[in-house]
Amino acid sequence: MTTEQLKDEAVEFKEQGNAAFKAGDWNGAIEAYTNAIKYGDQHKQLATFYKNRAAAYLKLEKFEQVVRDCNKSLELEPNEPKALFRRAQAKEQLGHFEEAYRDAVSVWNVDKSDKSVKSFVEHLHPIVQRRAEENAQTSSKVQKMMEIAFDMEKPQDTRTSAMNNILVLAREHVGAELLFKEGVIQKIVNLLKYEKNKEICVNAIRTIGELCNRSLQRTREVLQIIGVPWFLQILNSRETERVSAVQHCIQTILNSFSGMENKPDSKPNKEICEENKSEIDAILSTLVYSITEPTISGLARDAIIEIITRNSHYDALNWGERMVEIKGLHRLLMVCSELEEYKSESSMEITASSRTIAAVCLSRIYDTMYYDKLRERYRDQVDEFIKDKLLDPEMQEKVRVVVVLTSVLTCAPDVGSTIISREGILQMILAMASSDDVIQQKVACECIVAACLKQDKAKAIMSQGVDILKKLYNSKDDSIKVRALVGLCKLGSSGGVDASIRPFADGATLKLAEACRRFLIKPGKDKDIRKWAADGLAYLTLDAEVKEKLIDDTAAIKALIELAKTGDQDVLYGVVTTFVNLCNAYDKQEMVPEMVELAKFAKHHIPEEHELDDADFVNKRISMLTDAGITSALVALSKTESNNSKELIARVMNSICNLQELRGKVVQQGGAKALLPLCFNGTEKGKRQAAQALSRIGITINPEVAFPGQRHLEVIRPLLNQLNQDYTALENFEALMALCNLAQMNETVRQRIIKEGGLNKIEMYLMEDHLMLSRAATQVICNLVMSEDVIKLFEGNNDRVKFLCLLSEEEDEETAMAAAGALAILTSCSKICCEKMFEPASWLEIFHTLIANPSPQVQHRGLVIVLNVIRSSNEMAEKLLSTDVIDLLNGLSQLPDESRAKAREIAAECLKEAEKLQLVQKSNGNAE
Repeated sequence: MTTEQLKDEAVEFKEQGNAAFKAGDWNGAIEAYTNAIKYGDQHKQLATFYKNRAAAYLKLEKFEQVVRDCNKSLELEPNEPKALFRRAQAKEQLGHFEEAYRDAVSVWNVDKSDKSVKSFVEHLHPIVQRRAEENAQTSSKVQKMMEIAFDMEKPQDTRTSAMNNILVLAREHVGAELLFKEGVIQKIVNLLKYEKNKEICVNAIRTIGELCNRSLQRTREVLQIIGVPWFLQILNSRETERVSAVQHCIQTILNSFSGMENKPDSKPNKEICEENKSEIDAILSTLVYSITEPTISGLARDAIIEIITRNSHYDALNWGERMVEIKGLHRLLMVCSELEEYKSESSMEITASSRTIAAVCLSRIYDTMYYDKLRERYRDQVDEFIKDKLLDPEMQEKVRVVVVLTSVLTCAPDVGSTIISREGILQMILAMASSDDVIQQKVACECIVAACLKQDKAKAIMSQGVDILKKLYNSKDDSIKVRALVGLCKLGSSGGVDASIRPFADGATLKLAEACRRFLIKPGKDKDIRKWAADGLAYLTLDAEVKEKLIDDTAAIKALIELAKTGDQDVLYGVVTTFVNLCNAYDKQEMVPEMVELAKFAKHHIPEEHELDDADFVNKRISMLTDAGITSALVALSKTESNNSKELIARVMNSICNLQELRGKVVQQGGAKALLPLCFNGTEKGKRQAAQALSRIGITINPEVAFPGQRHLEVIRPLLNQLNQDYTALENFEALMALCNLAQMNETVRQRIIKEGGLNKIEMYLMEDHLMLSRAATQVICNLVMSEDVIKLFEGNNDRVKFLCLLSEEEDEETAMAAAGALAILTSCSKICCEKMFEPASWLEIFHTLIANPSPQVQHRGLVIVLNVIRSSNEMAEKLLSTDVIDLLNGLSQLPDESRAKAREIAAECLKEAEKLQLVQKSNGNAE
């Protein structure tokens, strides 16, 4: 494109943005203005593009982005009033009142006739004055707390309290600024060299995180003082709370450099990432090189890998591809290859979850390999690592290769299958399994189990491995025996939920399940053996008979839940998959009768569902699991970075929430809080399941109880995402019902629904041919019209009021009642909406239906509408009462039916208003 064409393109995008902004589509406006900025890099209107995008960000309450765009606009057009005022509005919301006041005063000095600016300045003036006084007090408090906290001679409890106060001060904008100026960073660095009190150390680390939170400038200065490597030094600890604090701190620093926030739905901003590319790259490099550092603790290693996992899927950061480029996969594979049995002075310290956490990271990186060439590079690096290990003549290294292959088979099955099929690899694994060495037997057995991915792919390895598994099952070593058992369980479950397929003889599956149970509940068994027993049950519980036997086994269920409550990632798959199977929370193939008949004719196999998988049996199992405390176990495991595991957890939670009587227990045990992040991170199916579970909770339980604090605002987006035409009618309906309950809470909630584009999504369902969907959507609209902003939208050039008029004529009482209720609110607040009541060609029939409605509730609302129209203007009153409506009102005012007492009172009010306007006589005169 030529320069002129680019400029034209930029202007066109700006116009699209303006149109989207007027329509209330803030996200669409941002996208259009972003394109205008992209194409109009040298355009004379570039400042306007930034300024307009800032206005859209302001509507979405993304205040950091507002400030950033206004800054760029003001660099191009200094002192431009709109950019200054928008920045002032954003800074006020961010708590930077003094800066907001300064910007607003600058605008007001230019144009003192602007009432909105004047009002804003007057609003901020007392706040700024009060804060000046508070700041003086805060400054005094900062100095006092720092004197106490960093004085080793002071009593420990006094210092602990002072450091707690410093952390609280750091969360406030003024407090953070004052602490930073007083040199708190360097004092913390010095303190952590010799401080023994754990609480003081943790709060000191958290203070640094708070100073970096949502402040790019302070973050830069913090890193200039201490550098990224310092964080890794203090991360090196065996204290969980300290490691978590440092991990959070590093993530906060990364958030500042990438425009993210510590929220479930926050994502990096591509432009900000580009601006801070070198800093982000330095963080990644430092983390990657620390993965295999032999001197750090296992907890610290896990934390480093989790940070990489958490951020590797963001396109803006591009960490997935960068991990391949800088050979980060090699370091993760090194962690996967670690064995407790092969410990030496140079070995890395790992936790029970380290190999699982590293495998999850490898899986997340593989998921970012979007095209074949990237996947090939990924495979080549794994190949290269394995070949290097195999070149070493030591048997230890060959054992490590098999351990790594097990991890690769779980995290990147296609890569693992390709490698294991190469000449010599399978033979090596089988040879190890046949050896007399316990370690070799163990790792070979694990690899064989991992290699049985699917029934078709399992045949090759299992044709040779099945006899070995049977042999290993007779081992005297329980750690070998339980692994072989899982392999046999995997084979035994190859028919899936199809009751007509029995890979083993009848009764064999129950015998395998009993063997798993014994390992699971046997006293004194270590967690590793119990974890493998759970893995075995994960396969066997596809069998309905096993499910029923297991659910009645209180000891086994308790053992599974206790195992899950540890929160260890290595137990996650077996435990959660078992729960999924017990709740029948997996995807089920729809059996269309016509297709079944066709399959019979073609002599194809037809899957059969076991009678023990009927709804009654499933619901009984779900209730028993919930009573046993399954929700608490799922909450403990939900912190995983594995998207597939998140989906499994969401599926079980959703199955529990399907039963109305269990939803309260889910909320009590922290299920609603755990579900929220699952709505934003994970597989598409997982996010969908989590959102449906939240919908169900929102229908039954008061939203203020179910979603306390800010959670009732955060839940809105996942609920709106459920309003998707590709989703089931049940999902749509449940989301609408939950939104209806939320919309009646307060104006803040209604504003959030509007800002998330909810009104347009909800209105789509008013036109649905599905009664329940149409009714639910109308009920949500009835609650939303309590907002002034929604009323303004109904006043616009559209058919919204007309459509509600038509819905008020519906035979369904609930729909008509909601539509009439919405119209009653609209007509009570807006003369324009009263006028719009006459827009439908059948307006008189609509008024007839409302006044003479068989439902007392609809009739009452209808008469309120009539009263509102009469009171809105003489012209409309005359237009309405010059018809037979006056006769209907007369008749209704004398109706003796007590169920219509409210309607009768309003009808009398209408007649009084008509008398005041002298329309009763005129109407009677016309009638004569």
